[in-house]
Amino acid sequence: MAEGDDLFPGFEPLWIEGPADRWFGRAGGPRDAPPLLLLHGFPQNHAMWHRLAPALAETHRVIALDLKGYGWSAAPDSRGGENAYAKRRLGAEIVAVMERLGHVRFALAGHDRGARVGYRLALDEPGRIERLAILDIVPTDVQWTRIEAKPGANPHWPFQARPAPEPEEAIRRDPDGYFEGLLRGWSAGRDLAAFDARALTLYRQAWNVPERIHAMCEDYRAGGADGPDRAADRDDLAAGRTLAMPVLVLASESYLDHDKPETALAAWHRTFAPQAQGARIASGHFMAEEAPEPTLRALQSFLAA
Repeated sequence: MAEGDDLFPGFEPLWIEGPADRWFGRAGGPRDAPPLLLLHGFPQNHAMWHRLAPALAETHRVIALDLKGYGWSAAPDSRGGENAYAKRRLGAEIVAVMERLGHVRFALAGHDRGARVGYRLALDEPGRIERLAILDIVPTDVQWTRIEAKPGANPHWPFQARPAPEPEEAIRRDPDGYFEGLLRGWSAGRDLAAFDARALTLYRQAWNVPERIHAMCEDYRAGGADGPDRAADRDDLAAGRTLAMPVLVLASESYLDHDKPETALAAWHRTFAPQAQGARIASGHFMAEEAPEPTLRALQSFLAA
């Protein structure tokens, strides 16, 4: 049994050649069932979905991908985030990957960075996405507006967006200390108790690789204050573009919606998803691992509607 296989019983590992790079994922569920793409967040990989994916695969053909630079997918070199890690480019490449798996239209659930790729893909190519579930983020432009209004909030955003190699060198001195500190700090219990030891092993394997540390910083540079992700948001906001498909916004009570000027759902209502439905999950940021039961129920209800 390959490492991580036991987290996804009945799933098959996938190596997919994309337009430019190789992607890793896992697929499970009936091949003729409606397709559902799961995209993970930072600083994790596809393993974050292990408590939800088997149940979701009872009704859907579930594909859980590692984003570029994370897990076992390719981690191409980049400068300033624009060459490989802009969410518009990642979205277009994921469309090509899904086509190679035989799926032209699909539902998408994304957490954290995966949700940023997901909503950008859905804005750029609305005909591809049947339903969109956004887990624990606000739009990138809203996020930066909050950071600019309250310097010191979410310090990893400006830190990892700083020019190379400053953040990379700092993180490489103690990758486990840095990334595990984020997992603890964003969890409701302020510890690692919610994370399966097997998933943590996969996370640690990836974030100790220098090329992947660089890739994660490039991800944040693409989403920086002056990066292409925020610019794409601002262009779409100015044009009045909104998400055309049904949208679900899940927000954590003790992280995203804690002590904020507006709820995540309100932020999406006034920007890209005026008709979105939403729910608050009693958890920290990592709701798929900290509170799998209510997170699963919310996703199942949304996907079945």
